Amino acid sequence: MRRLLLALPFALVPLVAAHAAEEHDHDHGDEHGSLGAHEHGVGRLDVVLEGKTLEFEFDSPAMNIVGFEHVATSDEDKAKVAKARELLLKPNALFSIADAANCSATSVKLESPLFGDKDDDHDEHADAGDADHHEHSEIHGHYKFVCDAPAILKKLDLSQIFITFPDTKKLQVQLISPGGQSGAEVIAANPTLKF
Repeated sequence: MRRLLLALPFALVPLVAAHAAEEHDHDHGDEHGSLGAHEHGVGRLDVVLEGKTLEFEFDSPAMNIVGFEHVATSDEDKAKVAKARELLLKPNALFSIADAANCSATSVKLESPLFGDKDDDHDEHADAGDADHHEHSEIHGHYKFVCDAPAILKKLDLSQIFITFPDTKKLQVQLISPGGQSGAEVIAANPTLKF
């Protein structure tokens, strides 16, 4: 499964290239990042359904989840981080998976500098003396489910992510399932992902 997740970006390169060629009619004057750039309001969700295993890789700027990206020093900020961590540790509340599929969470892993995890990329910038380095904390979650009846899964309701974290306006989703691979943008007004 890990190899499949690692291969996901390579498998989707043709899809991204085709989309970029079609939709490249815009102004670069306000562009601040590059491919894979940190964008407030936008999260990324990779979904893989293989056999009876359903996995999610969720990445989001901390701004979408807790409302800030700096190290929590005040009691109020520490409480926000603790509450967000508590909510992110409840995958059944975040991902509305069809009950008939009988999926059980078997693994949940969270990583973020806000949770006290080391951010190697930021350390490299600091070591290099990057005076223009800005703090952009990410929150990463890996969720693994085992489903008794995965064939039941035809769609996934992601509305709870938008309800739980209202500063998340859009999810860029990449999906690999028995039906093939696809990419989609999911928003609160249309939070359903079809397998």
